[in-house]
Amino acid sequence: MLHAHRVDKVFDNGCRALSQVSVTLRRGEVVVIVGPSGSGKSTFLRTLNRLESISAGRIELEGIDIHARSTNVNRLRERVGMVFQGFNLFPHKTALQNVMLAPLKVARRPRAEVEQQARGLLAKVGLAERMDHYPAQLSGGQQQRVAIARALCMQPQIMLFDEPTSALDPEMVGEVLEVMKSLARDGMTMVVVTHEMGFAREVADRVLFMADGLLLAEDTPDGFFNRPAHPRLRQFLSQIL
Repeated sequence: MLHAHRVDKVFDNGCRALSQVSVTLRRGEVVVIVGPSGSGKSTFLRTLNRLESISAGRIELEGIDIHARSTNVNRLRERVGMVFQGFNLFPHKTALQNVMLAPLKVARRPRAEVEQQARGLLAKVGLAERMDHYPAQLSGGQQQRVAIARALCMQPQIMLFDEPTSALDPEMVGEVLEVMKSLARDGMTMVVVTHEMGFAREVADRVLFMADGLLLAEDTPDGFFNRPAHPRLRQFLSQIL
């Protein structure tokens, strides 16, 4: 479904963030990317919906070159949803209004259709009773669940998650991970950058390990955690598990 081939990213200051990264993602698959801070995980994730440019290589979504000049970025991001560390909700709009905004303004879908879908998605993420609340009236976990519903309301084919629980208090992490597990059970194709190793063990079809801009290892959760082959991965796991 999505293929990244020998992707390089060099920033203007000469810093090389990615070097020859190649990944293939199949429909319905959940891929989790882990690694130390500064390893290039989030940079790579952002190249998958063109929030970050690439210096070399190629990324294709069902045969469409994501980074070609002719590719419509807005149409691309309808197909590739993203949830960030920060919630990025509009403070002056309710949860329901936040979820409805992009389908109405970007996709220009009918209001009645969008509202029905938005209400259903907010109920799906456990916020049926909070639809008319403003972000300041919601906990961090609730705000992140609104952000997930907002991304889903664009009807994406793939969901990207960039450390979606890192800004949350520990007691709120579980409620967001439960929503993500539910999406995985429903067959959503997902790429998740996270430090939550329990989630990687339980939900991932494959776990990828990045360090210093390189993709050093990928395996099933069983092989990744129980039989790590790469010495840098073994060092990483010894420090966090």
